[in-house]
Amino acid sequence: METPYPKLIDPSKTRIGWIGIGIMGSAMVSHILTAGYSVTVYARDLRKSKDLQTKGARTANSPKELAETSDVVFTMVGNANDVRSLILGPDGVLSGLKPGGVTVDMTSSKPALAREIYAEARRRDCWAVDAPVSGGDAGAREARLAIFAGGDSEIVELLTPMMSNMGIVRFMGAAGSGQSCKIGNQICAGGNLVGLAEGMVFAEKAGLDPVKWLEAVKDGAAGSAVMRLFGEMMFKRDYKATGFAEYIVKDLGMAAEEEAVTAMPGAALSKQLFSGMVANGDGKLGIQGVVSVIRRLNGIS
Repeated sequence: METPYPKLIDPSKTRIGWIGIGIMGSAMVSHILTAGYSVTVYARDLRKSKDLQTKGARTANSPKELAETSDVVFTMVGNANDVRSLILGPDGVLSGLKPGGVTVDMTSSKPALAREIYAEARRRDCWAVDAPVSGGDAGAREARLAIFAGGDSEIVELLTPMMSNMGIVRFMGAAGSGQSCKIGNQICAGGNLVGLAEGMVFAEKAGLDPVKWLEAVKDGAAGSAVMRLFGEMMFKRDYKATGFAEYIVKDLGMAAEEEAVTAMPGAALSKQLFSGMVANGDGKLGIQGVVSVIRRLNGIS
């Protein structure tokens, strides 16, 4: 296959569009700016872009306007409905992207929607990649995200020098594969978080010092990245969001929607417990806050 945009590997020529400058997106696009790329951003509230403007970013008034002056447009937004509107809507990215352009959705979204976007992009002689990420706001700030890419391998290869400014890119397969990889990641992460919360609450109820308990188990079979990232925050009751609880509820819900999946009992239980956070008004807290649900179930205020 002849690659349509070899200039994508050249920061001096590639024009980047970016939509979504929230808790992670701002840090991610900052790395792209630092690498020397020309960047235009769109946000519903452009006041949020002031810091990025001081770093050299320009602004656009709509996704379509953004796409008209971009070679590659990234989206990093809240959910699949946002993705559909911003990319496929009448004033969306694909309405303005020129033939040969690429749209890269880094939102945790639905595999079926990624395939739909890919098909529509190809119909317009454009390209689409689904590339959701894992690593939270710390991974975004420190440019060490895990990036799961689905689409055409040649296009992902062209984009890799650019996306490597945000983390490690792994090509997973055809359109939708990146999103499927992220859902699998969330199933594991959700189960690990629930297990960590239950182990910690058990240790507390048994009269153990949670600091000593974490130190004792972190290097054994129970040790994990989840424990390293969230263990201390859990026992300190620090529920600052690195990833919103309501988002993991969304992600685990998408796992149940996949037609190929018939039984995910662990994911269903995890979703129920994180949904307890949302029902308690804590959906905007961090995912480590699931320990508060386990504490309540065990009579700990």
